[in-house]
Amino acid sequence: QVQLVESGGGLVQVGGSLRLSCAASGRIFRIRDMGWYRQAPGNKRELVTTISSDGSTNYADSVKGRFTITRDNAKNTVYLQMNSLKPEDTAVYYCNADLTYYSGYYRSTGDLWGQGTQVTVSS
Repeated sequence: QVQLVESGGGLVQVGGSLRLSCAASGRIFRIRDMGWYRQAPGNKRELVTTISSDGSTNYADSVKGRFTITRDNAKNTVYLQMNSLKPEDTAVYYCNADLTYYSGYYRSTGDLWGQGTQVTVSS
């Protein structure tokens, strides 16, 4: 079974920092893009940032200059360093991976989501 497991969420004050981690495990052949999305209560899930397998990154305007995404391909892990946090960053953060994995004797390609981790920024 292939899965993404997130960690690192929590409660932080305005201006503080948090680091999220997301590790992919299972019979993985290859991971292409990995990313972070977030969903605040009453809102749609939105893109925060993505990183390709060669390290190219993309950020939402709202987090540019404050958040940094990195990945460790050897560990199938992606990280999100969040600095200068604001109350509007409060949301459940979801990890996402576009990957190819083994299913029995075959390879399958899919879009995998983590279970989500809560980030709360208090003012």
